[in-house]
Amino acid sequence: MLLPPSHTITLEAALRDTGSTDLRVRVAAANALGDVTEPEERAAAVTALLPLADDGRPEVRCHALMSLGHLGDERALEPLIERLGDGDAEVRQCAAIALGALGDARAFEPLVRGLKEGPPDLRMQAAASLAELAPGRAYDLLIPAIRDEDAEVRATIAQLLGDLEDRRAAGWLADLLEDNSIEVRFEAASSLAVFRDARGLDVLIATLDDGDRAHRAYAPLAELGDARAADAVAKRMRRFFLARAERILAAGTLLTLAPTHEDAPRAREVLSRAEKSRDPYLRGLAESATERHRQDRS
Repeated sequence: MLLPPSHTITLEAALRDTGSTDLRVRVAAANALGDVTEPEERAAAVTALLPLADDGRPEVRCHALMSLGHLGDERALEPLIERLGDGDAEVRQCAAIALGALGDARAFEPLVRGLKEGPPDLRMQAAASLAELAPGRAYDLLIPAIRDEDAEVRATIAQLLGDLEDRRAAGWLADLLEDNSIEVRFEAASSLAVFRDARGLDVLIATLDDGDRAHRAYAPLAELGDARAADAVAKRMRRFFLARAERILAAGTLLTLAPTHEDAPRAREVLSRAEKSRDPYLRGLAESATERHRQDRS
């Protein structure tokens, strides 16, 4: 019996392909080199990736930086810091992400400079990497950035303040509920839910009527656990034209918020049917929701 050919690129092939003139081949090589596991192979991979951090194409630079961060070799520190100033926005972000993954404390100050002085794309990712690299020090750095002129940066800061789970952030997050950006308001409300702070409840309920964001509202609503949202969730669940995945999320959230709600039997039926689905994603959503409901009752 003949086995199908492997699509996994070997280390030798990846090392060879770093010198290819084909962009796609160099990108594939940069990706593959980040997956090696043996110590000697990792050292060889880093040596091959370092020149790719200076490649003429941003796609290659970005993938090389991500692999260098994943491999965790301190030789990558300076090249990654240098690329925080890259002329390409995606490469700058990849450099910041990789520095967070690298976990080297010497990246702290360059990331702080990126947060304070960089363009919006770098400010946003530097904030996330600082929260990953030094969560105990990140709070005091993130709070000034909560007034950033860029809405994406403010939304990222709001999300990170919830991730840090520092209750000192609650007042600042509540102020962001009046932000002129709907995304900022949503992230602020979602982070307040982490603290079981209901000041963002109205924002989360309103998000259920936002077709692009509605599916993201269920997790913070369930975490907040405020039964005042139950009617709005039930109304959404009853909608005729609703994606099956979102209906499952709505059903699970309704049972978490109000297990005796008049629509609770319908919610249980939604989950029961989904648990028999041939689609593993839908089945997994339903099983997770059922298990969460079971834990809430116990």
